[in-house]
Amino acid sequence: MELGMIGLGRMGANMAERLLEGGHTVAGFDFSRDAVERLEKAGGRGASSLEQLVEGLKAPRVVWMMVPAGAPVDDTIAKLLPLLDRGDVIVDGGNSNYKDSIRRGSDMAGKDLHFVDVGTSGGVWGKAEGYSMMVGGSNEAVERLRPALETLAPAADKGWGHVGASGSGHFVKMVHNGIEYGMMQAYAEGFALMEKKDFDLDMAQIAEIWRHGSVVRSWLLDLTARALGENPSLDGIEAWVNDSGEGRWTVQEAVDLASPAPVMTMALMQRFSSRDENSYAHRMLSAMRNQFGGHAIKKSGS
Repeated sequence: MELGMIGLGRMGANMAERLLEGGHTVAGFDFSRDAVERLEKAGGRGASSLEQLVEGLKAPRVVWMMVPAGAPVDDTIAKLLPLLDRGDVIVDGGNSNYKDSIRRGSDMAGKDLHFVDVGTSGGVWGKAEGYSMMVGGSNEAVERLRPALETLAPAADKGWGHVGASGSGHFVKMVHNGIEYGMMQAYAEGFALMEKKDFDLDMAQIAEIWRHGSVVRSWLLDLTARALGENPSLDGIEAWVNDSGEGRWTVQEAVDLASPAPVMTMALMQRFSSRDENSYAHRMLSAMRNQFGGHAIKKSGS
Protein backbone atom coordinates (compact mmCIF):
# COMPACT_ATOMS: atom_id res chain seq x y z
CA MET A 1 0.00 0.00 0.00
CA GLU A 2 0.96 3.68 -0.25
CA LEU A 3 1.05 6.08 2.65
CA GLY A 4 2.49 9.43 3.62
CA MET A 5 4.57 9.70 6.78
CA ILE A 6 4.77 13.00 8.67
CA GLY A 7 7.58 13.15 11.21
CA LEU A 8 10.75 11.29 10.32
CA GLY A 9 12.46 11.30 13.69
CA ARG A 10 14.10 8.09 14.85
CA MET A 11 10.89 6.10 15.34
CA GLY A 12 9.09 7.52 12.32
CA ALA A 13 12.09 6.91 10.08
CA ASN A 14 12.49 3.36 11.36
CA MET A 15 8.82 2.61 10.74
CA ALA A 16 9.05 4.08 7.24
CA GLU A 17 12.09 1.94 6.45
CA ARG A 18 10.38 -1.23 7.72
CA LEU A 19 7.41 -0.45 5.49
CA LEU A 20 9.70 0.11 2.50
CA GLU A 21 11.47 -3.17 3.16
CA GLY A 22 8.03 -4.81 3.23
CA GLY A 23 7.27 -3.59 -0.27
CA HIS A 24 5.06 -0.61 0.57
CA THR A 25 5.33 2.86 -0.98
CA VAL A 26 6.18 5.58 1.52
CA ALA A 27 6.31 9.31 0.95
CA GLY A 28 7.59 11.41 3.82
CA PHE A 29 7.79 14.94 5.13
CA ASP A 30 9.82 16.36 7.99
CA PHE A 31 11.07 19.84 8.82
CA SER A 32 14.57 18.33 8.85
CA ARG A 33 15.90 18.01 5.31
CA ASP A 34 18.43 15.44 6.55
CA ALA A 35 15.56 13.22 7.72
CA VAL A 36 13.85 13.50 4.33
CA GLU A 37 17.09 12.63 2.56
CA ARG A 38 17.48 9.55 4.77
CA LEU A 39 14.04 8.38 3.63
CA GLU A 40 14.94 9.01 0.00
CA LYS A 41 18.15 6.99 0.34
CA ALA A 42 16.08 4.14 1.78
CA GLY A 43 13.86 4.17 -1.31
CA GLY A 44 11.09 6.46 -0.15
CA ARG A 45 9.74 9.58 -1.80
CA GLY A 46 10.61 12.82 -0.04
CA ALA A 47 8.41 15.90 0.15
CA SER A 48 9.39 19.47 0.93
CA SER A 49 5.96 20.44 2.30
CA LEU A 50 2.70 18.94 3.53
CA GLU A 51 1.07 20.14 0.32
CA GLN A 52 3.57 18.26 -1.83
CA LEU A 53 3.22 15.18 0.35
CA VAL A 54 -0.57 15.02 0.07
CA GLU A 55 -0.66 15.94 -3.62
CA GLY A 56 1.63 13.02 -4.40
CA LEU A 57 -0.56 10.41 -2.71
CA LYS A 58 -3.18 8.38 -4.53
CA ALA A 59 -6.75 8.73 -3.26
CA PRO A 60 -8.08 7.54 -0.92
CA ARG A 61 -5.04 8.72 0.99
CA VAL A 62 -3.45 7.48 4.19
CA VAL A 63 -1.39 10.01 6.14
CA TRP A 64 0.48 8.67 9.17
CA MET A 65 1.68 11.21 11.75
CA MET A 66 4.62 10.60 14.07
CA VAL A 67 4.75 13.98 15.80
CA PRO A 68 4.86 14.98 19.49
CA ALA A 69 1.63 14.73 21.44
CA GLY A 70 -0.55 17.75 22.11
CA ALA A 71 -0.55 20.94 20.07
CA PRO A 72 1.79 19.60 17.31
CA VAL A 73 -0.80 16.93 16.45
CA ASP A 74 -3.68 19.42 16.35
CA ASP A 75 -1.58 21.88 14.33
CA THR A 76 -0.65 19.19 11.81
CA ILE A 77 -4.26 18.05 11.44
CA ALA A 78 -5.40 21.66 10.95
CA LYS A 79 -2.90 22.03 8.09
CA LEU A 80 -3.93 18.71 6.56
CA LEU A 81 -7.70 19.24 6.55
CA PRO A 82 -7.84 21.63 3.56
CA LEU A 83 -5.65 19.23 1.60
CA LEU A 84 -7.60 16.01 2.18
CA ASP A 85 -10.73 14.59 0.57
CA ARG A 86 -13.67 12.59 1.86
CA GLY A 87 -12.65 9.08 2.87
CA ASP A 88 -8.98 9.84 3.50
CA VAL A 89 -7.39 8.43 6.66
CA ILE A 90 -5.31 10.28 9.25
CA VAL A 91 -3.28 8.07 11.59
CA ASP A 92 -1.74 9.24 14.86
CA GLY A 93 1.03 6.80 15.71
CA GLY A 94 2.46 8.90 18.55
CA ASN A 95 1.76 8.85 22.27
CA SER A 96 -1.26 11.16 22.36
CA ASN A 97 -3.66 11.40 25.27
CA TYR A 98 -6.58 9.10 24.47
CA LYS A 99 -9.08 11.86 25.32
CA ASP A 100 -7.54 13.99 22.57
CA SER A 101 -7.86 11.03 20.21
CA ILE A 102 -11.56 10.62 21.02
CA ARG A 103 -12.08 14.31 20.25
CA ARG A 104 -10.08 14.12 17.03
CA GLY A 105 -11.91 11.01 15.91
CA SER A 106 -15.26 12.73 16.42
CA ASP A 107 -14.08 15.85 14.59
CA MET A 108 -12.79 13.82 11.63
CA ALA A 109 -16.00 11.79 11.39
CA GLY A 110 -17.93 15.03 11.09
CA LYS A 111 -15.78 15.92 8.09
CA ASP A 112 -16.17 12.48 6.44
CA LEU A 113 -12.57 11.62 7.22
CA HIS A 114 -11.25 8.64 9.16
CA PHE A 115 -9.05 8.99 12.24
CA VAL A 116 -7.07 6.03 13.57
CA ASP A 117 -5.03 6.13 16.77
CA VAL A 118 -2.18 3.63 16.92
CA GLY A 119 -0.54 3.22 20.30
CA THR A 120 2.92 2.02 19.31
CA SER A 121 5.49 0.19 21.41
CA GLY A 122 8.85 -1.16 20.35
CA GLY A 123 11.18 1.80 20.59
CA VAL A 124 14.53 1.60 18.84
CA TRP A 125 14.15 -2.19 18.42
CA GLY A 126 10.92 -1.99 16.45
CA LYS A 127 12.53 -1.79 13.03
CA ALA A 128 14.24 -5.15 13.50
CA GLU A 129 11.84 -6.89 15.89
CA GLY A 130 8.51 -5.37 14.84
CA TYR A 131 6.19 -3.00 16.68
CA SER A 132 3.40 -3.77 19.12
CA MET A 133 0.42 -1.71 18.02
CA MET A 134 -2.87 -1.06 19.76
CA VAL A 135 -5.27 0.33 17.16
CA GLY A 136 -8.40 2.42 17.64
CA GLY A 137 -10.79 3.53 14.89
CA SER A 138 -13.52 2.38 12.54
CA ASN A 139 -13.48 -1.11 11.04
CA GLU A 140 -13.29 0.36 7.53
CA ALA A 141 -10.24 2.49 8.25
CA VAL A 142 -8.37 -0.21 10.16
CA GLU A 143 -8.98 -2.75 7.41
CA ARG A 144 -7.55 -0.28 4.91
CA LEU A 145 -4.45 0.00 7.11
CA ARG A 146 -4.15 -3.76 7.65
CA PRO A 147 -1.34 -4.33 5.09
CA ALA A 148 0.85 -1.69 6.74
CA LEU A 149 0.01 -2.86 10.26
CA GLU A 150 0.83 -6.47 9.38
CA THR A 151 4.20 -5.35 8.01
CA LEU A 152 5.06 -3.18 11.00
CA ALA A 153 4.08 -5.86 13.54
CA PRO A 154 6.38 -8.72 14.61
CA ALA A 155 4.18 -10.98 12.46
CA ALA A 156 1.02 -10.46 10.42
CA ASP A 157 -1.09 -12.12 13.11
CA LYS A 158 0.92 -11.19 16.21
CA GLY A 159 1.69 -8.02 18.14
CA TRP A 160 -1.14 -5.83 16.87
CA GLY A 161 -4.89 -5.63 17.09
CA HIS A 162 -7.93 -3.45 16.54
CA VAL A 163 -9.00 -2.84 20.14
CA GLY A 164 -11.97 -0.53 19.65
CA ALA A 165 -13.22 2.89 18.60
CA SER A 166 -11.15 6.06 18.23
CA GLY A 167 -9.20 6.73 21.41
CA SER A 168 -9.09 3.10 22.54
CA GLY A 169 -5.70 2.46 20.95
CA HIS A 170 -4.04 5.29 22.83
CA PHE A 171 -5.93 4.34 26.01
CA VAL A 172 -4.54 0.79 25.93
CA LYS A 173 -1.06 2.12 25.17
CA MET A 174 -1.35 4.50 28.13
CA VAL A 175 -2.13 1.61 30.47
CA HIS A 176 0.68 -0.39 28.85
CA ASN A 177 3.13 2.35 29.78
CA GLY A 178 1.81 2.52 33.33
CA ILE A 179 2.45 -1.21 33.70
CA GLU A 180 5.90 -0.68 32.23
CA TYR A 181 6.65 1.88 34.96
CA GLY A 182 5.75 -0.65 37.66
CA MET A 183 7.80 -3.45 36.11
CA MET A 184 10.84 -1.24 35.69
CA GLN A 185 10.58 -0.03 39.29
CA ALA A 186 10.36 -3.60 40.61
CA TYR A 187 13.46 -4.65 38.68
CA ALA A 188 15.34 -1.53 39.82
CA GLU A 189 14.44 -2.10 43.48
CA GLY A 190 15.40 -5.77 43.34
CA PHE A 191 18.81 -5.12 41.79
CA ALA A 192 19.41 -2.24 44.23
CA LEU A 193 18.65 -4.57 47.14
CA MET A 194 21.12 -7.16 45.87
CA GLU A 195 23.75 -4.51 45.21
CA LYS A 196 23.66 -3.48 48.88
CA LYS A 197 24.27 -7.00 50.22
CA ASP A 198 27.87 -8.03 50.98
CA PHE A 199 27.86 -11.10 48.72
CA ASP A 200 29.79 -9.31 45.95
CA LEU A 201 27.07 -10.33 43.52
CA ASP A 202 27.55 -10.04 39.76
CA MET A 203 24.42 -8.21 38.62
CA ALA A 204 24.99 -8.95 34.94
CA GLN A 205 25.31 -12.66 35.72
CA ILE A 206 22.10 -12.65 37.76
CA ALA A 207 20.20 -10.87 35.02
CA GLU A 208 21.37 -13.52 32.56
CA ILE A 209 20.31 -16.33 34.93
CA TRP A 210 16.83 -14.84 35.29
CA ARG A 211 16.42 -14.45 31.53
CA HIS A 212 16.05 -18.21 31.07
CA GLY A 213 13.35 -20.27 32.77
CA SER A 214 12.55 -17.69 35.45
CA VAL A 215 9.01 -16.47 36.05
CA VAL A 216 10.33 -12.88 35.98
CA ARG A 217 11.89 -13.16 32.52
CA SER A 218 10.80 -10.44 30.09
CA TRP A 219 12.06 -8.17 27.33
CA LEU A 220 12.71 -5.50 29.98
CA LEU A 221 14.95 -8.00 31.75
CA ASP A 222 16.71 -8.73 28.46
CA LEU A 223 17.44 -5.02 28.11
CA THR A 224 18.53 -4.84 31.76
CA ALA A 225 20.99 -7.68 31.19
CA ARG A 226 22.29 -5.91 28.10
CA ALA A 227 22.77 -2.66 30.01
CA LEU A 228 24.58 -4.41 32.87
CA GLY A 229 26.76 -6.32 30.44
CA GLU A 230 27.88 -3.06 28.84
CA ASN A 231 28.27 -1.11 32.09
CA PRO A 232 28.17 -3.35 35.20
CA SER A 233 28.62 -0.51 37.71
CA LEU A 234 26.37 1.92 35.78
CA ASP A 235 29.22 4.44 35.71
CA GLY A 236 28.36 7.85 34.33
CA ILE A 237 24.60 7.40 34.66
CA GLU A 238 22.90 10.10 36.71
CA ALA A 239 20.12 9.06 39.09
CA TRP A 240 17.51 11.06 37.18
CA VAL A 241 14.52 9.26 35.66
CA ASN A 242 12.27 11.13 33.26
CA ASP A 243 8.67 10.31 32.37
CA SER A 244 6.99 10.75 29.00
CA GLY A 245 3.59 11.67 30.41
CA GLU A 246 1.66 8.46 29.86
CA GLY A 247 2.43 7.23 33.39
CA ARG A 248 0.86 10.42 34.76
CA TRP A 249 -2.20 9.95 32.56
CA THR A 250 -2.56 6.35 33.74
CA VAL A 251 -2.45 7.33 37.40
CA GLN A 252 -4.92 10.17 36.83
CA GLU A 253 -7.26 7.77 35.05
CA ALA A 254 -7.03 5.37 37.99
CA VAL A 255 -8.04 8.23 40.29
CA ASP A 256 -10.92 9.25 38.01
CA LEU A 257 -12.23 5.68 37.83
CA ALA A 258 -11.54 4.92 41.51
CA SER A 259 -9.50 1.92 40.34
CA PRO A 260 -6.65 1.13 42.77
CA ALA A 261 -3.24 1.31 41.06
CA PRO A 262 -0.71 1.58 43.92
CA VAL A 263 2.25 0.01 42.08
CA MET A 264 1.99 2.25 39.02
CA THR A 265 1.37 5.29 41.22
CA MET A 266 4.40 4.67 43.43
CA ALA A 267 6.58 3.95 40.40
CA LEU A 268 5.63 7.37 39.03
CA MET A 269 6.31 9.03 42.39
CA GLN A 270 9.75 7.38 42.49
CA ARG A 271 10.59 8.95 39.15
CA PHE A 272 9.66 12.33 40.54
CA SER A 273 11.78 11.65 43.62
CA SER A 274 14.82 10.82 41.49
CA ARG A 275 14.94 14.39 40.17
CA ASP A 276 15.15 16.16 43.51
CA GLU A 277 18.79 16.13 44.59
CA ASN A 278 18.06 18.28 47.64
CA SER A 279 14.61 17.00 48.55
CA TYR A 280 12.86 19.18 51.14
CA ALA A 281 10.68 16.23 52.09
CA HIS A 282 13.67 13.96 52.70
CA ARG A 283 15.40 16.67 54.74
CA MET A 284 12.20 17.14 56.74
CA LEU A 285 12.05 13.40 57.45
CA SER A 286 15.61 13.53 58.75
CA ALA A 287 14.80 16.51 60.97
CA MET A 288 11.72 14.78 62.41
CA ARG A 289 13.68 11.60 63.15
CA ASN A 290 16.25 13.70 64.97
CA GLN A 291 13.55 15.42 67.03
CA PHE A 292 11.64 12.36 68.21
CA GLY A 293 14.44 9.82 68.34
CA GLY A 294 17.66 11.74 68.49
CA HIS A 295 18.76 10.11 65.25
CA ALA A 296 21.85 11.63 63.66
CA ILE A 297 21.43 14.09 60.82
CA LYS A 298 23.81 13.89 57.87
CA LYS A 299 24.98 17.46 57.26
CA SER A 300 25.33 18.86 53.74
CA GLY A 301 28.79 18.22 52.34
CA SER A 302 29.62 15.58 54.92
